[in-house]
Amino acid sequence: MNEDSTTTPPKPERRDAAENRQRILNAALQLFEQHGVEQVSMNQIAAEAQIGPGTLYRRYRNKSELCLDLMKDNLVILFEDIYAYLEDNHADSPSSRLKGILGLFIKFREKKSQLLRGVEDSSQANRPSTRQKGPLYHELHEILVQLFDEMLAASGKSEPNSVFRADMLLNGVSSESYLFQREVRGYSPEVILEHLCATFIADK
Repeated sequence: MNEDSTTTPPKPERRDAAENRQRILNAALQLFEQHGVEQVSMNQIAAEAQIGPGTLYRRYRNKSELCLDLMKDNLVILFEDIYAYLEDNHADSPSSRLKGILGLFIKFREKKSQLLRGVEDSSQANRPSTRQKGPLYHELHEILVQLFDEMLAASGKSEPNSVFRADMLLNGVSSESYLFQREVRGYSPEVILEHLCATFIADK
């Protein structure tokens, strides 16, 4: 008999713990929307939620984890939309499908910019290496690599490398890069999408 068959299922969350979690999430979302993720401290969140800092840190080690929990349901919806789009448009060219996916992600980024920035920036600050990436990055990367591979197969070429290309494209839509284009360069989401397509995924 293997260990998996004898593993005890996780206990359901206690009612008081579930209530604390919801208070924390509600307080954090309100503060993030009012002041931005970077300007809000964990102590402020604890005070707003009317719990002790220790209770907060036992559930969330940092703002990145808190943002990720807030984002969880939204990320599920995002990827459901992406996979549904790919299924509905499977007959289109890979470059066309890639543009569609980027459009969906940019719309998502516009709606959830503060939380996405918290997931990306705060998580980097709390990791041993800023070169590590989170689950959002990896799932999007896998989708992009597959489509880039399709584009290479259709063109009969072996370069550029799809993994590198996907990394560079995701860097272009990261919070730091995207917000620079929006706020400093003054580009609209539509213009950013067109520039990304022209740079990374235009058919050759």
